[in-house]
Amino acid sequence: MNQEKSFQFSTKTLLLPLLLIFTMWFVYWFEITFGYNFNDFGIYPRTLSGLKGILFSPFIHANAQHLFNNSIPLLVLLLALGYFYQSIAVKVLLFGWIGTGILTWFVARLSFHIGASGIVYMLVSFIFFSGIFRKYYRLIAVSLAVIFLYGSLAWYLFPIEKGISFEGHAAGFITGFLLAILYRHQGHQKEEIVWTKTEFDELFDENGNLRSS
Repeated sequence: MNQEKSFQFSTKTLLLPLLLIFTMWFVYWFEITFGYNFNDFGIYPRTLSGLKGILFSPFIHANAQHLFNNSIPLLVLLLALGYFYQSIAVKVLLFGWIGTGILTWFVARLSFHIGASGIVYMLVSFIFFSGIFRKYYRLIAVSLAVIFLYGSLAWYLFPIEKGISFEGHAAGFITGFLLAILYRHQGHQKEEIVWTKTEFDELFDENGNLRSS
């Protein structure tokens, strides 16, 4: 298959990111409108009841600024994932979502951890390392673009600001790295140029010199 032509946009590429982000905003609107607080549905580490947060925490945000800060990078990164890694995008998102949540549940401090930032870090990590591992110039370019746009997120892998779940960020980053290793042989790969004897003979003489036209 010609990889140059295999990157194709489809409605599925756009549908999933928009659906996830719409759901996050709907949940926040519901909380504000009807006076609910869903923080209890976040990840509460090393407790049985806190396991539900693995599924629900990415939909819950502390305030509109928190939600907005996650929505834009999540949209951009999910579009990049769906477009450049279409064949494995759903698996990466699903396993990345669950893996990030489980790791956060195991290692984080005892508090409710909410928000989609762990998934954002997972996507940044996966897209960056996947391009590097595959050594395919188009995907390396995507990796560099991700670092240019979101490289500053690296600061929040560390406890530099109170109230931010750096453990969730680190869990997402580690999960994305592991998924990049796991799926490095699936999807687009570096193109190998193979010369047939006929093509070689047409371009080069018996001494390996380029034939004049």
